[in-house]
Parts: sequence; structure tokens; C-alpha cells
Amino acid sequence: MAIPVKLPVFEGPLDLLLHLIDKNKIDIYDIPIVEITEQYMDYIHQMEEENLSIMSEFMVMAATLINIKCKMLLPKEVNEEGEEEDPRAELVEQLLEYKMYKNLSYELRDRMSDAEKSMYKSPTVPREVLCYREPLDPQELLAGITLEKLNDIFQSILRRQENKLDPIRSKFGKIEQEEVSLPEKMDDVRAYAREHPRFSFRNLLKKQCSRTQIVVTFLAILELMKTGDIVIYQENLFDDIQIEVVHEEQT
Repeated sequence: MAIPVKLPVFEGPLDLLLHLIDKNKIDIYDIPIVEITEQYMDYIHQMEEENLSIMSEFMVMAATLINIKCKMLLPKEVNEEGEEEDPRAELVEQLLEYKMYKNLSYELRDRMSDAEKSMYKSPTVPREVLCYREPLDPQELLAGITLEKLNDIFQSILRRQENKLDPIRSKFGKIEQEEVSLPEKMDDVRAYAREHPRFSFRNLLKKQCSRTQIVVTFLAILELMKTGDIVIYQENLFDDIQIEVVHEEQT
């Protein structure tokens, strides 16, 4: 009566070779190819594997071991640099690379096992906290605003207005628009502010169609600032100056 023998399962021929090397405590850089080949063939004979594709991989490695064994019995080959070539070098390189990836797989498995013990909680920040914005200090915002900056914007708008002139049509003269007074322009700005409680000083000047309109609009803004109907502020240095209407409760 035959005694059943249970063989360990290996993931491939390299895994089997590493097992034999560790079992016999062999230096991987100096493999006794004859001894390892005999043990490897004994394992192949004892295998009862129905999967021919897996069995074929082990048979290919067996043929490789026998080929290395035959080369070691022959005189050693010499490369172009005059050094003797070791037939086992390629196999040793494959074993070292396989061993490295195998150890990495163990480390990943341990990390995955540790990750299963971790618990995470989704963020539950109150809506009031998410919607909170740090209050702005008007004195800090208005600290860097001067008439000089307003004048710089005014001059840049004038230069852009000059660039818009048509050099051909300008030779034939121009149609003078009706002059607008300062009080009328202040009313226009107030009407514009009712529809746009907050607007850009630069964009307001761009909407003007002539140099006269720009000048009167600029003066109207200064007068409305003086009367307290509007306030101006600049959030960051060199940003566009914003104009905001002052409501009665703010006044």
C-alpha cells in the first residue's frame, strides 16, 4: 500500500528553487547545480498536477537546470574581456529578483492586514463653520487707497481711449457730442449705482464714449465720495478699485 505524501504548493519553478536553496542553506551566488537539479527532478517526479500549463513551467526550468549542469561539465567560456563566464549567473539574477518581489508581496500583505484594522470617519463640520468668513476691516482695506492711484487709473483709461481713435475717419472731423454737466453725470452715476450696487471704477470709465465724458465721470465719482453716497476700496495691492453704494442705514 502506497503512503500518501503531501507536497507543499509552490507558486512557480523559481519559488521551488528558492525553497531548495533555503532548505539546504546554500549560498545563492554559489549554487551546487548538480545537487539542486537532482532535488528539483525528485520533486517533479512526485508532483501530481493536472494543470499542464503549470507543469510545463516546471519542466522548462528542469531543462534549464540540466543545460546549466552540462555547461559546467564543459570547459568554461571566456568573454571579450578575458573573464570566465559562469553558466549560473543568469539563473542567480532571476532568483534574486524573484526573491525581492516576493518579500515585497509579504510586506504589502502585512500592510493590507493592518489597514483593515483602521477606522475612518467622514468629516462632519457644521455648516456655520464652513460658511464662516473672517470679517474685513474697512480701515485696513482703505489704508492703501489714495487719489494718486485713482489718477493712475484715470490716465490709463485716457490712453486707451486715444488708442481707439480711427486714424482715417479722424481726418474728416468729428461730431461734437452735447456737453454734459457735473450734476447730470452725478445723476447718471447714481442711476447706474442703483442697478449695480457694487461696480468697478475702471469698467465705469470704459463705458464713457469721449474724453469729456471720462473727465466729468471722474469728477462725479469724487463728488459722490465727498457727499458720502459711495465708498471705494481695494482688496489687494494693485487690484482694481471697487465702488460700493452706501445705504441709508450704513450712513
